[in-house]
Amino acid sequence: MNAELDEIDRRILAELEADGRLSGRALAERVTISRANAYARFERLMADGVITGFTARVDPVKVGLTTSAYVAMTVRQNNWRDLQAQLRAIPEVRHMALMGGEFDVMLLVRAADNDALRRVVLEQLQNIPGVLSTKTFLIFEDVDNPASRHLG
Repeated sequence: MNAELDEIDRRILAELEADGRLSGRALAERVTISRANAYARFERLMADGVITGFTARVDPVKVGLTTSAYVAMTVRQNNWRDLQAQLRAIPEVRHMALMGGEFDVMLLVRAADNDALRRVVLEQLQNIPGVLSTKTFLIFEDVDNPASRHLG
């Protein structure tokens, strides 16, 4: 079920996506509503599962993950849950998506270097039962699109 969002809800979400550390008071000021209204809407958005949590965005290169790649996989499609659990156990796998189209699964893999990336792909991913093939797309530069964070 999708939550009913009005323009104020969307502005609250956009502000929180831009700065998840906003206080209730600052959020209310930016959206130009009362603090009580901002708090009530925030609580509703959390309870409805629209806001699913908060996290810090970390520069992978600055923490030693200098090589990144998208890894597309073709898999036997009979057990996505088991495959998901096995992929979650690989720390270098930072994101996974079940896809429609040419590939079945797309992974974002961040590793210390090319050798570490090679080990993940050739020794870990390709040894998972049900993985039929992989195709690796090296990322030369990550570019964040701040506009994509604004809803509506």
